[in-house]
Amino acid sequence: MVCTSNTKRMAEHTALLNHQPCPDCGSSDALTINEDNSTKCFSCGVFKPGDSEQPPMIVMDNTNKTTPFIEGDYQALESRGIDEATCRKYRYQVGNHNGNKCHIANYYDIDGQKIAQKYRYASKEFRCSGKPDHFFGQNIWANPTPNFKVVVTEGEIDAMSVASATGGKYPVVSLGAGSQSAKAMFKRHLEWLSGFKEVILMFDMDEQGRKAVEEVAHLLPAGKCKVAHLPLKDANDCLVNGQKSAIINGIFDAKLWRPDDILAGADIYDKIAEHQNVEALEYPFEGLNKITHGLRHSEIVTLCAGSGIGKSQVCRIITHHLMKTTDKRIGYIALEESVERTALSLIGLEMGKCLHLEPFERDDEFNEAFKATVGNGRFYVYDHFGSLASDSLLNRIRFMIKTYDVDFVVLDHISIVVSGIGDGNERRLIDNTMTALRSLVEETKVAMLLVSHLKRPEGRGHEEGRAVSLSDLRGSQAIAQLSDMVLGLERSQQAEEVEDRNKTTVRVLKNRFSGETGIACTLAYDKVSGNLSESHLIDTNNPF
Repeated sequence: MVCTSNTKRMAEHTALLNHQPCPDCGSSDALTINEDNSTKCFSCGVFKPGDSEQPPMIVMDNTNKTTPFIEGDYQALESRGIDEATCRKYRYQVGNHNGNKCHIANYYDIDGQKIAQKYRYASKEFRCSGKPDHFFGQNIWANPTPNFKVVVTEGEIDAMSVASATGGKYPVVSLGAGSQSAKAMFKRHLEWLSGFKEVILMFDMDEQGRKAVEEVAHLLPAGKCKVAHLPLKDANDCLVNGQKSAIINGIFDAKLWRPDDILAGADIYDKIAEHQNVEALEYPFEGLNKITHGLRHSEIVTLCAGSGIGKSQVCRIITHHLMKTTDKRIGYIALEESVERTALSLIGLEMGKCLHLEPFERDDEFNEAFKATVGNGRFYVYDHFGSLASDSLLNRIRFMIKTYDVDFVVLDHISIVVSGIGDGNERRLIDNTMTALRSLVEETKVAMLLVSHLKRPEGRGHEEGRAVSLSDLRGSQAIAQLSDMVLGLERSQQAEEVEDRNKTTVRVLKNRFSGETGIACTLAYDKVSGNLSESHLIDTNNPF
């Protein structure tokens, strides 16, 4: 057996301590804990480093066909519920490898030539001689029968479990290296698989198994692939727990695979009902609610305006409103200001004071305002100032959502997300970032308020009260295309009258929910409290 330098290093420096359940795939005991606190799951293949920089434990030491193979004995695997006859049929033996008792899974090519052996030790560790580039058991069914189904499992034990449950009447094979080898194995033997009437995937009922199904199902001819569902994790679990019938039913009740995005009309009744019951969060502005019908989960609302118009303050006011009127958990990412500035602005809105403009006392009033806003246990802020690579930012947002059950995310703003990447192609970077944000929102069902800058127009600028349009969005049309709602803020910073300089018009530029667009309301800024109030409501009964 050939041992790589990495393998030698692991053998010299890292000792296996014990096995635990795997948090990534749900396996009950496939997670190996090593003395350096590194972990390796033999079910899903995920390695996580520990206290040292050592490489992951090598599971498979592949050699060529000239490596001498060992011989073992055929015997029943009583703890697995598999009889001796099945082991003989699949040439699965029990023997001794390098002084260690092990199971021996023999692999053969179509011509019946032994090409590999996989050794499974009591520790759940695997070693391999040769290259198992054929399905386990494929030689038994070398010539596909068009009237037969073939069942494919993830491992040898599961394949023999299915064979035992069905009396060996039907073709059953397994992958050579678990779910991670599925795609490569299916590509290599696609012609052989296509020779059967149906290919039934009986992979493990965990995340890795479901992922493997998606990777291989589309490789097969349309209508040929079916997916079996089991009540327990895998076929062997069913066998040892007296649920042989579940395996048989899983084969005959297997459902035709179809992509997740292809649905039968009859199956979308519940989705329709869910759509009708979508919760809408109210904005703090009546006129805006009339046109938008509120802020919904799984939507991206993009807020755009010229420089210094008040985009960030509007985000804070909406956030403060949600803090006070809902029990939603909020994630706040402001990339152009410190977390202290964000916090003080929100606390100030609660107190009716602009705390960042003058010294303040951390008195009882301040403490109560803190507890009611940023300290309420439902608010999370990202401590970052400046640009950030988009993939890292997306990971932070996903962490907020998944770990803290965040319902509403503010991202202020998208341009700075891509500004520090250094690619130079802002349009492409924004395209990619918006696509990723869209996917994240769809996946997590979170509501997102996104801030975007505008490009500089010719003539009168947006800072002088110019009306905003979708074509003014800076960087990429993807912002408009992938947003559910686009709101434009308009204000003339150079107006002669102070009252006019402090008035902001809110214009709905895009409304995927109802199609209603136009001016929603006019907001007046209070420089004492920092708040915005509706100074004029627009008649939205006939917005068109």
